Amino acid sequence: MDTTAPEGTDGENVPPMAPLSNLREPPATKRGARTRAALVKAARKVFERDGYLDTRLTDITGEARCAAGSFYTYFANKEEVLAAVLLEAQEDMLHPGMGRVQGADDPYAVLEASNRAYLEAYRRNAKLMALLEQVAQVEPEFRGFRSRRADAFIRRNARGIADLQVRGVADRAVDPMMASRALSGMVSVMAYNAFVAGERQEDGAPVDFEELVSTVTRLWANALRFPGHR
Repeated sequence: MDTTAPEGTDGENVPPMAPLSNLREPPATKRGARTRAALVKAARKVFERDGYLDTRLTDITGEARCAAGSFYTYFANKEEVLAAVLLEAQEDMLHPGMGRVQGADDPYAVLEASNRAYLEAYRRNAKLMALLEQVAQVEPEFRGFRSRRADAFIRRNARGIADLQVRGVADRAVDPMMASRALSGMVSVMAYNAFVAGERQEDGAPVDFEELVSTVTRLWANALRFPGHR
């Protein structure tokens, strides 16, 4: 099995979302590949519907419409099929972070695009993100992978901030890594509240997506003291 982690926009390999070492080689036959894919698809649906702790393997095989014994041809246990679900979803959840700003680029526009990409990916995968929060509380190995992946994105954002400092766009008095941890964490918490916790506006309506993008981007720009945002 290919254990190469996905590469980010700045060339850094982003850690996978789940352990790869224990997963078996993909099936050699087309029929086997179809069965395994059906089990992974079914597992994601059941995990997101019932939660990790309440999911039973028979629920997964029933959803996949395959014999209960077939599960063990491809996975040893619930933890392995969860790893397969997360690894399959990680490309869709690989957001660009705050990339480098080229000479002619508008830094604010680049920042807004980065926040939009992150929030769109989070919204698309909100149920899976909720599942990750639950699993991280009970499975130390998955919690470690989740932490390492988050740190990779924080480092990437820190490099973006440092780049802006060199160009005189961002406040040079702030530590790039500390700023990245604070600002990245802010966006992550706001995304969780909006798409997982179901936070509402004062009128009871769901959080407006465009307003969310605009707000987190303005807070980033204000904190880094972008020109015109000081």
